[in-house]
Order: sequence, then structure tokens, then C-alpha cells
Amino acid sequence: MYGQSKSFGAAPRGYNILYRLHEKNRCPGCGQSQWIVGRQSAECAFCATAIAIADGHAGGSGLFRTRGKTDVFAPLAA
Repeated sequence: MYGQSKSFGAAPRGYNILYRLHEKNRCPGCGQSQWIVGRQSAECAFCATAIAIADGHAGGSGLFRTRGKTDVFAPLAA
């Protein structure tokens, strides 16, 4: 039943333009291939068209993780 749902298909979502890491990417707006790549999106250096990164995951040095309520009372490492 879960696999038969039509809402998870590619057709209802439409065509999704994504920046793919380690591949040659052309801008959909101007056709150039110079990009300013951030954490979750890439921006064309010529026309400033922004698109999402295909392998964009919530990781990196800006991500904070907690282990639960015990971290509030844990001593600070100095």
C-alpha cells in the first residue's frame, strides 16, 4: 500500500534543478558554469541564480548536537 501511492512520484513534484557536487553544472538562467557553493545552495557567479545542492545534508562545523538533558548540568571543559 505504501509503494502504490502516487504522491511520492517524480511527476507530481515537477522538474527539480539541483547542483550536483563533483560534476559539471550549467546555470539554468545564463548557461555559465561558475558557482559560489555554500552549505545548502549554490549560486551562479554571473547571474546570481540560486539552486539547491543535491547532496545537501545537515552536517559540518555549524551543526550543534546534544545528547539530552544531562548536557545542561555537565561541567565545562576548560
